[in-house]
Amino acid sequence: MITQYIEPISQLIDLQHKISHLHPLLVKTFPIGIAQADQLLLYDPDPSGELYHFSKEAALPMPIPEGVRAAFPLESLNNRIACVVTGEVFDTLDGFVTIFHVFIHCQQFETCEAKLKEKLGIARKARAAQNFMWELDHPFPYQTPEFSSLYQSFLDQSNLKDLDEVIYLHKQLKVILHSEDYEFLLWEEWKEGLARWIENKIRQNLSLLENHNGQERPFSRVSFYEVGARFIERLELSEPGISFDIENLFQRMLLQDEY
Repeated sequence: MITQYIEPISQLIDLQHKISHLHPLLVKTFPIGIAQADQLLLYDPDPSGELYHFSKEAALPMPIPEGVRAAFPLESLNNRIACVVTGEVFDTLDGFVTIFHVFIHCQQFETCEAKLKEKLGIARKARAAQNFMWELDHPFPYQTPEFSSLYQSFLDQSNLKDLDEVIYLHKQLKVILHSEDYEFLLWEEWKEGLARWIENKIRQNLSLLENHNGQERPFSRVSFYEVGARFIERLELSEPGISFDIENLFQRMLLQDEY
């Protein structure tokens, strides 16, 4: 089991060389944990990022179902952030692309995620309640007519390259939503939207179908991935390079001048 993943992980490095010019966040590699039976096989990049080596075998920190692609800190790696997947991720080129999507989340965690969460009331409240799943299970009012109608307008307008209209519609969302719901929406648009946007840049480069899941009704948390990607694209067109500084990007998406 240990050796069977050496070759596909080497292919991952080769692919990274081909796509790293697309965005500065694609330059760095992170540990990869592959869930196999009841064990986690851990592979670590060397300091140069040019080679992975098998690090250790550890017990799964929780049940890991097949198909998982996630970023979370591992106690077995002294709480370093890692990309956790199951082995079939290496079966297709699409699977390799999702690893780079997860690497973006690893960078968010490693650089500024904890700091940014301190700015959000929803995150502070969740931490106090020891609710570590709020990013997945916050009861957002996706199906209310007012939100659905306005968010559909946002999706329609965000096909345009009019940043003022995008920001105007976000301000309307801020008016109709509870503050915690609005923070949740913006957090997901930043965190997942950034990874989705860069993922699609890779897909374009590799002539793969782009990922636009979430643009259809009924809206869900995945809808924020799509809208966030479009929002970030509008910002990048208006302010080239803003996506390189992901902390500043978050402030911009929060319409920080109003906070």
